[in-house]
Amino acid sequence: MEISFLMLLVLSLLLFPNGICKGLAARPPVVNIGSILQFNSTTGGVAAVAIHAALEDINSDPTVLNGTTLKVQIKDTNCFDGFLGMVQALQFMETDVVALIGPQCSTISHIISYVANELRVPLMSFASDATLSSIQFPFFVRTGPNDLYQMAAVAEVVDYNHWKIVTAIYIDNVYGRNGIAALDDALALKRCKISYKVGFPSNAKRSELINLLVSVSYMESRVIILHTGAEPGLKLFSMAKQLNMMGNGYVWIATDWLSAYLDANSSVPAETISGLQGVLTLRPHIPNSKMKSNLVSKWNKQSKKSNYSDLRVNTYGFYVYDSVWAVARALDAFFDDGGRISFSNDSMLHDETGGTLHLEAMSISDMGNKLLEKIRKVNFTGVSGQVQFDAGGNLIHPAYDIINIIGNGMRTIGFWSNYSGLLSTVSPEALYSKPPNISLADQHLYDVIWPGETAQRPRGWVFPSNAKQLKIGVPNRFSFKEFVTKDNSTGSMKGYCIDVFTQALALLPYPVSYKFVPFGNGTENPNYDKLVQMIESNEFDAAIGDIAITMRRTVTLDFTQPFIETGLVILAPVKQHITSSWAFLQPFTLQMWCVTGSYFLIVGVVVWVLEHRINDDFRGSVRQQIITIFWFSFSTLFFAHRENTMSSSGRGVLIIWLFVVLIIVSSYTASLTSILTVQQLDTSIKGIDDLKSSNDPIGFQVGSFAQDYMVKELNISRSRLRALSSPQEYAEALKLGPKEGGVMAIVDERPYVELFLSTYCKIAVAGTDFTSRGWGFAFPRDSPLQVDLSTAILSLSENGELQRIHDKWLKTGECATDNSEFVDSDQLRLESFLGLFLICGVACILALLIYFGIMLRKYLRHDQRKSLRRFISFVHGKDPPKNNERRSMSLLGSSTPATPMSSLTTLEIERPAREVRNGSVIEMES
Repeated sequence: MEISFLMLLVLSLLLFPNGICKGLAARPPVVNIGSILQFNSTTGGVAAVAIHAALEDINSDPTVLNGTTLKVQIKDTNCFDGFLGMVQALQFMETDVVALIGPQCSTISHIISYVANELRVPLMSFASDATLSSIQFPFFVRTGPNDLYQMAAVAEVVDYNHWKIVTAIYIDNVYGRNGIAALDDALALKRCKISYKVGFPSNAKRSELINLLVSVSYMESRVIILHTGAEPGLKLFSMAKQLNMMGNGYVWIATDWLSAYLDANSSVPAETISGLQGVLTLRPHIPNSKMKSNLVSKWNKQSKKSNYSDLRVNTYGFYVYDSVWAVARALDAFFDDGGRISFSNDSMLHDETGGTLHLEAMSISDMGNKLLEKIRKVNFTGVSGQVQFDAGGNLIHPAYDIINIIGNGMRTIGFWSNYSGLLSTVSPEALYSKPPNISLADQHLYDVIWPGETAQRPRGWVFPSNAKQLKIGVPNRFSFKEFVTKDNSTGSMKGYCIDVFTQALALLPYPVSYKFVPFGNGTENPNYDKLVQMIESNEFDAAIGDIAITMRRTVTLDFTQPFIETGLVILAPVKQHITSSWAFLQPFTLQMWCVTGSYFLIVGVVVWVLEHRINDDFRGSVRQQIITIFWFSFSTLFFAHRENTMSSSGRGVLIIWLFVVLIIVSSYTASLTSILTVQQLDTSIKGIDDLKSSNDPIGFQVGSFAQDYMVKELNISRSRLRALSSPQEYAEALKLGPKEGGVMAIVDERPYVELFLSTYCKIAVAGTDFTSRGWGFAFPRDSPLQVDLSTAILSLSENGELQRIHDKWLKTGECATDNSEFVDSDQLRLESFLGLFLICGVACILALLIYFGIMLRKYLRHDQRKSLRRFISFVHGKDPPKNNERRSMSLLGSSTPATPMSSLTTLEIERPAREVRNGSVIEMES
């Protein structure tokens, strides 16, 4: 029996050496893990209960660790006192543990991460600080939410509600500062920003917090992001209510500290809840599952065991529970691979002489790297959802619930998921099976009850009561003062643009303090590019006036809705046409005359070809046939042709040609009437192409963007451009012309041109606008005042006030109606009738093809000899009468006896003779 057993053992060693080694590698009876928590905090208490609940479930499950008992050593630390907490954590690291759960606060997590790297102990942390990274700290494993994603969700909520600026209040420690830095980056991606940020120490006094809130109330933004802990955060909400900062117009968004507190505490004071009405908060999304329900159901029993009977489970409890399970599964895989737990001392860790830190007591985990590898490879479904780590050491599929605090509870109004990066009312786990939808149009949240118990979304900003006056730059113009100018008697600014601005401000629901600062000396028009650049350099808070909205300016500034449409036009002198003796030739261009005459001859020849074989009207000598062609074709001009067409093809061609003639004659008549009866104004310039092709000087208004536009966009040489400063200079330069020191034309914006033409009557607009722009008021990037003023300008346009202001300042004189755009004296061109000529030409070609096809078939039947000369002779010859025609003529001849001339009566002699043609009797002239 013993011999058989020994032989079996030897055979097993030979065949399965690895398996036998693993089997012989005994698992330790007990494995210790550590945890660093703050017991007197909500998160610390929930985490302690979750750890004990997880250990109880793991040690009672025979499929995990296979007989090894998992135990935990928990150390209480002080998160608010960074130094004391750090010392306590370092002392705890003297114990030999294979992994650490926690710590919960970011400050201590940074310190312990350095120690964990040195001792090779995996750190299963649920600290949310975004700067904690597995790149810097390889043994740092984040088993909870990351502020990087939480702040992305906050930024999405801000952008969804069309807010551009926010105020950030944060606790001034590593957790608060790094969280707000992540928020700043996330908002920048949405073209939003933190306009005011203020931090406070963890031990701040009540008076300091009140002063903080007062300073926030003076700020422009009414969207307040609160990133702090539960204790100071609730104090701030209570004080904000006392300062009337929880009413209409305010928006409060608290990070996940608030939801964690409300979820964990079974009894929240009514006074605390009343101070949170309308607040938005976030909660890491935990999908519903049976495992989650089981943990919730036994939580009360477990919390009583741990002396935390007043705490309920929150999201951090779920994450801590799964963290312990992740360590247990990694240990199980580690033992399956034959791993052994061992520690060794590091000679580099020792105290200086007289030191009491006992650094030499710290041991390095020999199997730390292998255990870390197993932890990063875990993949299971836990109470918090799918537990799996990405390459960066974060849990996959981070998501958040968006919560609105209403009454005594919390209402989920939507979700944010990093899978799509958007807000949605569909749970994140329902999206994972579909391709990510990144369309902003599909974003949606349920309705929110905002502070002040209103469902109307707050504007998000106000004009602060203690704000300084807005310094608004206004161009001090030298010409066209109707738009904007300085009143020398009062020193105030006035004009069309000023009235539009003041009327729009009157529609705003809040007062705006401002002062106008003239830009320019008033002796010449200022440079508008320099004016808008002064907004970029913060010398002006805004600029109003006749400022054109150009693409280059919109790159760095925001403009309001245009309050007047404008575009560049060409201003040129006009001359009156004098009717000449040859006015009847003016309606058509030379090309049109030539093509029309050619078609008369072409149609005549085509009809002759189709008719001369069967129609005696188109036969005769060569001279007679040529005369017939000319006579027939040109007589159709007056519909006076007397030759009948007998072929179907000839009639079809003639009908189409007569329709063409009708259109041409009607157009000619209308154009000639206009030339002889209407005063004609003309200019040598027809459009922008004429300016580009010429070398003559071109005028522009001083300070206008037209100069850069012509140089950069139209490639017109700068040497050709002449700066003009007043309407008088406009008129004089156009009167002189390019040959006498003037200009050939002036390029300017339409509002100026219309005002100019109301006085000067011998000048007109050539062509149409070749740019489409508008005038608007300029503001710095993301200015909320720009948005509200745009809405006000639209209201002015809809109620007719904008037109009334226009009529008040920009009344046009008598010349404006006559000369605003000259009557185009262009002749009728071939392009206008090309379609008609094309139809007629196609009809002629088809008719000829059909005709020659029929003739070729008849020729081949008549004569089998193939000769071009004989074919032409056949086609030119007269078509012989058909059988029925011959029969009729023979019957007519046989039935009529010869009658002597002397026997004919006078009536019979005077009766016209008749001839039978094609079966019909035709009267012949005697």
